[in-house]
Amino acid sequence: MKESWSSLDTFEPNFRPLVVIELAKSTKEETREWLTRRIADKKANGGAQLLVKPLVTEDGDQNIYLVGASHFRLLLGAETVGLVKECTDNSMRTFTYSSRKTFKGFADDNQSFLTMAECQYIIKHELENLRAKDEKIIPGYPQAKLYPGKSIVRRLLTNGILIQIFPLHDQEELKKLRHTWYGRVKIGYQPLDEIRCYFGETIALYFGFLEYFTFALVPMAVIGIPYYVFAWEDYDKYVMFATFNLLWSTVILEVWKRLCAVMTYRWGTLLMKRQFEEPRPGFHGVLGVNPVTGREEPVYSSIRRQLRIYLVSLPFVCLCLYFSLYVMMIYFDLEQWALDYHKENESNFSSLMLFVPSIIYAIVIEIMNRIYRYAAEFLTSWENHRLESSYQNHLILKVLVFNFLNCFASLFYIAFVLFDMKLLRQSLATLLITSQILNQFAEAFLPYWLQKRHKKRMKKKMYSQKTDTDLSLVEQVNLEKEMGTYFGTFDDYLELFLQFGYVSLFSCVYPLAAVFAVLNNITEIYSDALKMCRVYKRPFAEPTANIGVWQLAFETMSVISVVTNCILIGMSPQVNALFPDSKMDLILTVAFVEHMLLAMKFVMAFVIPDKPRDIQIKLARLEFESLEALKQQVRATDYKASSK
Repeated sequence: MKESWSSLDTFEPNFRPLVVIELAKSTKEETREWLTRRIADKKANGGAQLLVKPLVTEDGDQNIYLVGASHFRLLLGAETVGLVKECTDNSMRTFTYSSRKTFKGFADDNQSFLTMAECQYIIKHELENLRAKDEKIIPGYPQAKLYPGKSIVRRLLTNGILIQIFPLHDQEELKKLRHTWYGRVKIGYQPLDEIRCYFGETIALYFGFLEYFTFALVPMAVIGIPYYVFAWEDYDKYVMFATFNLLWSTVILEVWKRLCAVMTYRWGTLLMKRQFEEPRPGFHGVLGVNPVTGREEPVYSSIRRQLRIYLVSLPFVCLCLYFSLYVMMIYFDLEQWALDYHKENESNFSSLMLFVPSIIYAIVIEIMNRIYRYAAEFLTSWENHRLESSYQNHLILKVLVFNFLNCFASLFYIAFVLFDMKLLRQSLATLLITSQILNQFAEAFLPYWLQKRHKKRMKKKMYSQKTDTDLSLVEQVNLEKEMGTYFGTFDDYLELFLQFGYVSLFSCVYPLAAVFAVLNNITEIYSDALKMCRVYKRPFAEPTANIGVWQLAFETMSVISVVTNCILIGMSPQVNALFPDSKMDLILTVAFVEHMLLAMKFVMAFVIPDKPRDIQIKLARLEFESLEALKQQVRATDYKASSK
């Protein structure tokens, strides 16, 4: 990032803006002074001991503040949050300031020892842990109650005083990253380490999974092309493709866990200790005492929460599922109408009309998914979950159940009720391709176009103002604060999850599904990179050791794919010919094979270690050294006590 940020540097030569705080324009002066004083105050006095400067614009508003920290303060913060860095002996250890000289690349004058993403994560942690001491209210706002231990930032957010906190982009580093990431079309790996240094581990892990999943689809695509060309109408031959599909869906997920462990060990997040979770900003309740921390915080009855879940949320989800099935039946009525119309006319237009119901249904599915997502977020927030992890788990469960039924119910109905493989092929192809086109347009190209228009308007406005402050800083902050907020990888993983379902559940009927998935993912890498660098504000880095609950979601989908593919194999004329007299023998045989394959799948999951052998050894060695150090500390304490 540029050194000559503004005239502020005259007063603080080492001040480097890292994070932006935007307050409401109507925020009272005493509130601003109190907040900046608390941010800058020493840790011993309950402050965050950070550097904070107002960003003064032409109109004189001081509702935007730039936050930074000294190098020494960031190093202490790195120890507080438990960052793991590489040592000179190539091992990974939790950073401590007292042993800083033992870490690779450390020097007192080396400002790049901590990445900018790590520095911003440290500042975010310190701001979120800025707590009330003896204040009863936020100065200037009697209705904004405080109590000892309450997070000040969370109270400011819930009362609308604080608009947003976001990390600044580093324009020079971003330009380099854009060039190596998506600046030129090339066949190769993504710069995952550079992505991790700039955006953090969570986003780097998503792009790593996207890249891995794309490469994992290549064998399916390579087999699918000749399969489509030479055996398209011969459904007997999809038995071999379905069998390969079963093995493929199991192996790729087990291999991913190993690759994920390798990456996160290299990045240090595999060793990071899980921090104690604070109540989420939207959580509310009667003031009580947390039995774990002993601090005062809102308390909400778990019984009331369960009543809300089972008496309101669950019936609402069931009603949405029923509505989805009702829309599906309307789709089949349209399919029947298009088929009758084609039989009566037998023209090119009527042939095209056969695809119209599937296209309309695919668009309706996307609209319903997005509307339901908002409803699910509202319901999950209304359930009043205390922790963010609990909130996310309940939200993911709601969304996955609805999306699974909404996207795949029609395919199951066609395959196992109508037994129409030709219609199944047509519907699968139309749903897959239409959803991919709509997602690319809605997630990347439309936001990019809107952001580009907004950027032009902002530049005209900024250059029309004559300001003495460094224009590059004012312009950057004003542009970035108006950019959209990236709400995490939820939607991105959901898209891959549904794609995995299309490929693994029924791709033996439509072998080109994997081909279209590969082509989509290649463009997805570039479009997602574009939206991260150009469309959205820079998100805060979030350390993570894996893809979380999505690993379980993908594994569940692979189990369902075993069942569906076994039934499809059992329905094939080739297998039916082996049991001409007894359908019960066929059903029992298919059930036996399905159970054996599931057993084989779980055995493979058990036999294949989640972590490679060398990483297991390194982790065991670190655990042994930690225990030995603890024993020595206990012995030293006992010796001192006995010598007194």
